[in-house]
Amino acid sequence: METSDDLDSIVRRGDPDRWLASRFIADETARADVVALYAFNIELSRVAESVSEPLMGEIRLTWWREAVDELFAGGAPRGHAVIQALAGAIRRRGLAQAPFEAMIEARFIDLEPGGLSTAAEVEAYADGTAGALMALAVAALGGGEALAVRPAAQAWALAGLARLGRLPQAMAGEVRGRVAAGLEDARRAAAGLPVAAFPAVAYAGLARPYATGRNLSDLEKRLRLTFAVLAGRI
Repeated sequence: METSDDLDSIVRRGDPDRWLASRFIADETARADVVALYAFNIELSRVAESVSEPLMGEIRLTWWREAVDELFAGGAPRGHAVIQALAGAIRRRGLAQAPFEAMIEARFIDLEPGGLSTAAEVEAYADGTAGALMALAVAALGGGEALAVRPAAQAWALAGLARLGRLPQAMAGEVRGRVAAGLEDARRAAAGLPVAAFPAVAYAGLARPYATGRNLSDLEKRLRLTFAVLAGRI
């Protein structure tokens, strides 16, 4: 059985930017709860690449949906380390079910051959993946429903999809402008977040160099995140 330390290692390898940002969460239990959310996201993101046909991916995503439904229905968590960690996070933080459902639902498009084909689909996908995850993390750190973090999540997701080559061709030339505009909105929105919740959005600031095609060293990431957290500015 994997432990919370194992989940931390999984996130460190699979999602290093969010993991680095989580180091700025002072409370150990809160940090572990946020890491559980990030581990959940990793599990969902890997479904499409781990199956040979869409039907198998749909079965796996349905398993996650049912497991989460059971948690919110008051059932015992299934014997999976991520689900068991989520059970504790949901109970301690009073997290809502809707963002979890959005995260799962968004991943079904990963199984479709055509992928994302319009700007509207990209925005919806960003809301269901990066947006829902960021909202949950902010809520876990006492930041409320976090509707104001949408611009940060949109900018982060857009830069990430561009790096993966998953944007529609029509949007390829708009990435830098869209990310820059999103981060401007995000800075204003994030100003209203509690200090304790800021690490849940701080990593969005890395979207700007990513949108230009840059790869950042671990040292530069740490410096950028440290400045963001200390200044309270994405």
